[in-house]
Amino acid sequence: MPEVAVAGFAQAPNVRETPGTTNGVEMLVPILAEVFAATGLSKQDIGFWCSGSSDYLAGRAFSFIAAVDALGAFPPIHESHVEMDAAWALYEAWLKIRLGEVDTALVYGFGKASAGQLRRVLALQLDPYVLAPLWPDSLAIAGLQARLGLDAGLWSEKDLAEVAARCRADAVANPTAQLSGEVDVAALLDTPYVADPLRAHDIAPVTDGAAVLVLASADRARDLVDRPAIITGLEHRVDSPVLGARDLTRSPSTQAAASALDLDGIELAELHSPFTHQELILRTALNLGDGVRITPSGGALTGNPMFSAGLARIGEAAARIHRGETGKVLAHATSGPALQQNLLAVLEAR
Repeated sequence: MPEVAVAGFAQAPNVRETPGTTNGVEMLVPILAEVFAATGLSKQDIGFWCSGSSDYLAGRAFSFIAAVDALGAFPPIHESHVEMDAAWALYEAWLKIRLGEVDTALVYGFGKASAGQLRRVLALQLDPYVLAPLWPDSLAIAGLQARLGLDAGLWSEKDLAEVAARCRADAVANPTAQLSGEVDVAALLDTPYVADPLRAHDIAPVTDGAAVLVLASADRARDLVDRPAIITGLEHRVDSPVLGARDLTRSPSTQAAASALDLDGIELAELHSPFTHQELILRTALNLGDGVRITPSGGALTGNPMFSAGLARIGEAAARIHRGETGKVLAHATSGPALQQNLLAVLEAR
């Protein structure tokens, strides 16, 4: 089975609100052009297309079909879709290349969260019999998770503020970040609660955005980029959707996915953590030491476009290899409430 590499990555600016429709075309067209220019590919060179988005978020059925306008209606294409973060669309595309069906694929994700009530819409992913009828928003569930960790002595409010401060400082170098800049931890702790014990800095902002990523067989990728980011491991696991059936202060699915991968020598980890305390949970589950740089892009806390933020973590990690900044990286994506589903990718320079 051929190895698969990330050969190109581009993302739209992460912003609070964008004009236009909810089908993502306005955000996708410029970054598709950017990634084609960088790789020298054209639309006709792509063997398989796969996207991640949400009809619930867009507010209409089959919104992902409307997004295909960004790809072109002719000639016909081989296309698929997942109703979740596009990191799982990447998994589908990775399988297509591994099975030898195609040697190139383009994965994209998009979301216009400003068009609706994002944090309320996310209740629709909960257990439909017990939790969803209560309509708890995503902040309330994350607040419960953070409170459990605080009461158990696993972290403090200062620990959470330090995560937020580091992410915003790192995001200064990321031109697509929605939030960035140096912030004082003491000043953050002096702000009011939004969902006790979470403050505004503990919560990823509502964000409009999109990302695209080009995959290719390793042999083909070497013609497209000087330093391909070879995907040497890709695993995902799922925890129970019943929040009362699991310990919310841990992430067994992340730990299980990590146990199937070779994480020795990881220099950098891009973690998809929409809340500050979730970064701490992930770092523990992955057993990441002090020598591993955590989310140097700023991560979801500085811009969290639904359905592309996880894909962007893989793209950001791969871009570090493309630029020659690192040799082995880990990327993580999550979907569902309270870190329910987790995907890990190990990428290496060869």
